[in-house]
Amino acid sequence: MGLLSMLGLGGKQESVSDFMEKGAVIIDVRTVGEFQQGNIKGSKNIPLNTISSKIEEIKKLNKPVIVCCQSGMRSSQANSILKNNGIESMNGGGWQSLERKL
Repeated sequence: MGLLSMLGLGGKQESVSDFMEKGAVIIDVRTVGEFQQGNIKGSKNIPLNTISSKIEEIKKLNKPVIVCCQSGMRSSQANSILKNNGIESMNGGGWQSLERKL
């Protein structure tokens, strides 16, 4: 449970399983090198520094997106970028933690 949830702040957020039920795509925003060292099977690697230039490509997937990285910091930034561009997305946090939830 997140800190905001424990404090009673923040609205109801959809869970990873809710997103997966809708056919979500997992986008890992770590660097190519980090991604090659380990990743969630079937995830797409779009490094954070290139995600803004890939918005149209992501929109064409026509699916919700779960973004992940190493710790959740970069995926939080990526989530904001995607949401600001009208893409249904959520921050999945660190990839290893996310993988355990799948």
